[in-house]
Amino acid sequence: MGVFVFLPLVLPLTAWPIARLAEQHLHPRAATWLLTTVAAVLAMCSTLCLALLMVVGTAQLPGNPLPDGWSDPEVREAVPYDEVAGKAAIPALIVVITACTRAAWRHHRVRRRADRALAGLPAASVAVLPDEMPYAYALPGRRDRIVVTTGMLAALSASERRALFAHERAHLTARHHRFLLAVQFAARANPFLRPLRTAVMYTAERWADEEAAAAVGSRRVVARSVGKAALVSRGAPVATLAGFASPGPVPRRVAALLRPTPAARSWPPLFTAVGLAAWGAAAGTMVSALSSANSAVTLFFILKTATPL
Repeated sequence: MGVFVFLPLVLPLTAWPIARLAEQHLHPRAATWLLTTVAAVLAMCSTLCLALLMVVGTAQLPGNPLPDGWSDPEVREAVPYDEVAGKAAIPALIVVITACTRAAWRHHRVRRRADRALAGLPAASVAVLPDEMPYAYALPGRRDRIVVTTGMLAALSASERRALFAHERAHLTARHHRFLLAVQFAARANPFLRPLRTAVMYTAERWADEEAAAAVGSRRVVARSVGKAALVSRGAPVATLAGFASPGPVPRRVAALLRPTPAARSWPPLFTAVGLAAWGAAAGTMVSALSSANSAVTLFFILKTATPL
């Protein structure tokens, strides 16, 4: 395996520049796809390398279920870093699995709570909750629904309500919850990927903003509805990851909506800051994939040779 097994653990750092630049210079749809793909691949590669290092570490532990040949001195010489990194990978992988399991359980619990709140309401595409607390969210599932409270409807004008529904419908149509879940798991698998998670949470909202602006035909109306919804729903519970009134990036979202529509290109020009950052992230992702594949194949043949028939 050599030093290649450690590269996927740190190569997520190559994606940090594009995490910020993509928000500013790419169309939100392209930025969401790019950042989510990079985050998912880098997370899988780093988790695979942790698992490979764990195999190296467990081979030396007494009572391990592995074949005796895996801990022979000849095998240990062919697999470096077994004494420290191999054993340190065991608790690290346990932490990763625990964090991802907690994230999945939290998502399931939020979804179940949201379903209970809608029990007894008509099976329509829009569910109106009799609640003075203003909030709205998209609830994906076998029957996609937009959930909004009477308090939110009362706080918005007719045009702003159309913008709200168009925004939430865009979340459901583009399946933004899948992008958000992917980066949530990626950030828990490797903490270096947290900037990408933050960026995707913003670009997914911007993507829905742009779709809403195209649907209602006015960027200014969407900007006004985003700002007003954020103000009136401050402190209200957000039931899903893809909430309409995300509090953090709202000023930036409003500012972006007051500018012209971003160019809908899928990849930036090479000789620009965002282009160089995108190619740097792509190169880091490719090296991570090749390094993890090389380490997996190398360890497989080493252990296959050491395992008796």
